[in-house]
Amino acid sequence: KEGAILFPTFSVDSWYWNSYAYSGFFDVNKKIKDYTEEEYDMLLNGKDVKVFLETPMGSMNATYEGLIPKFNRLYIQKEGEMSLSTKKRVDKFTHIAPCITCEGTRLSKEALSCKINGANIADYTAMQLDELKETLTSINDQVAAPMVKSVTERVQHLIDIGLGYMTLDRQTASLSGGESQRVKMIRHLNSSLTDLLYIFDEPSIGLHPRDVHRLNELLVKLRDKGNTILVVEHDPDVIKIADHIVDVGPHAGKHGGEIQFVGSYPDLLKSDTLTGRFLNRHLPINDKPRAPKGFLSTEKSSRFNLKDIQATIPKEVLTVITGVAGSGKSTLIHSVFLKEYPDAIVIDQSAAHANIRSNPATYTGIMDPIRKAFGKENDVSPSLFSYNSKGACENCKGLGFTTMDLAFMDSIRTPCEVCHGKRFQDSVLQYKLDGKSISDVLELTVSEALEFFTDKKILKKIAAMEEVGIGYVTLGQALSTLSGGECQRLKLANELHKKGSIYIMDEPTTGLHMSDIEHILSIIHSLVNKGNTVIVIEHNVDIIRNADWIIDLGPEGGSAGGQILFEGAPLDLLKNKQSLTAKYL
Repeated sequence: KEGAILFPTFSVDSWYWNSYAYSGFFDVNKKIKDYTEEEYDMLLNGKDVKVFLETPMGSMNATYEGLIPKFNRLYIQKEGEMSLSTKKRVDKFTHIAPCITCEGTRLSKEALSCKINGANIADYTAMQLDELKETLTSINDQVAAPMVKSVTERVQHLIDIGLGYMTLDRQTASLSGGESQRVKMIRHLNSSLTDLLYIFDEPSIGLHPRDVHRLNELLVKLRDKGNTILVVEHDPDVIKIADHIVDVGPHAGKHGGEIQFVGSYPDLLKSDTLTGRFLNRHLPINDKPRAPKGFLSTEKSSRFNLKDIQATIPKEVLTVITGVAGSGKSTLIHSVFLKEYPDAIVIDQSAAHANIRSNPATYTGIMDPIRKAFGKENDVSPSLFSYNSKGACENCKGLGFTTMDLAFMDSIRTPCEVCHGKRFQDSVLQYKLDGKSISDVLELTVSEALEFFTDKKILKKIAAMEEVGIGYVTLGQALSTLSGGECQRLKLANELHKKGSIYIMDEPTTGLHMSDIEHILSIIHSLVNKGNTVIVIEHNVDIIRNADWIIDLGPEGGSAGGQILFEGAPLDLLKNKQSLTAKYL
């Protein structure tokens, strides 16, 4: 009765609480510590007992279920994703640890007792792919020969595309976007189907220049099997191998959408398109790096594949962390450095939206001053101009769409029939600010909004979005529709004018055209010039060339990586014979 069950869903007088209090098994006023062993076990573990519940909420026949099986069924073993709020509640009462019986292998003792050459299936899937390949080829049993051949071929493909550092027991949720895409490619490369159309969206993401040629070889293999390959790409080395190129532009958003060029790579180089011009350009190596104003160091770490190494990041300069995929870059910065410097501002490609209603205006905090401006201009409450409050369309509740649940199929979203996607009631759209309704304002692109607003607070945030290269995005565009690169640049805009901070950027060139590289570099340099320490994890050679300080990890990925091969200025890296990055500078 005093609330011994701490989980909020089981609070006193709730439905679940009543199912225990009125089950007839317990004295609700008795302290838990005074329960007999039988009573305590019944409360926690009892199950499959028929009871008649007579609660203030009504009477019914029910099956009694103890706290632990009920909690497990409702939250731990439930299929599908938990909402963020539920996950936060559950996390307070749970922790994840390897299973004691199978030690995290997920398999029964019977399965683990079966061995080939002294190793069980869990041992095989825990091996790095390059090691697994060697182990598989040592299996000489003739019965296994066709299976070994098939598996070895697939493993070799994964190694060829630069994933030799991975293990087969790695959870797919832990893969980066580029890794996931490459695994999917291998799956299709092993398919016997031909005459298919494949569409790849930036397959070079996350690849070191050394590995791009491996990607190219796979794309060519897929083509040569009799398939049509369509690649959306910015990487010059991937563009170079195309049989046919379609260049779209000239710029982004409303200033794009036109075919600029169609033809071969040599002809593209001669064309006067933006892509053609920048394919012929390379940024020079930084021969006058800034001097560090001290260093930020971490403890030595052997986390994952790191080999007892220490991160030593110079202050108030641009440091670029390089190395092939799987060499330990993300572990060194995200798992080691960030743990000791948790106040660093991380700008990565994870989704920026807090919920389904978020957009650039709400994310950057300019929605409140916009609402106030509308309220003041029309002498009404600012809350009228919120699609989460009074002004929301009553039919779609301010979402702009309605959802049709199709049972076993994916649900379908259709524009709201009442507001036609505008999210607001018609009466709200009658109020104007300089001739535009709140819906018109949210449909403005960032570039257009710069010319529309005069409020300095609003203009500062909009100018930052324009500065990072997302001037073509509209203020009301759902954040869930932005790409990883766009999300990253929106986060950068939000953090742009802070001073004395540590910035960590994870592959900021993702999704950027070659012509935008100089632009993102100028933003990074301006951050450093204001006294910030900027750390960039990057494969793009132009960004690496412009670093003040480079930390190169390797020499390879996985167990063959995790060592610091070089620390210092870009020109000095050129002399390092061990570094794969040096070859591409």
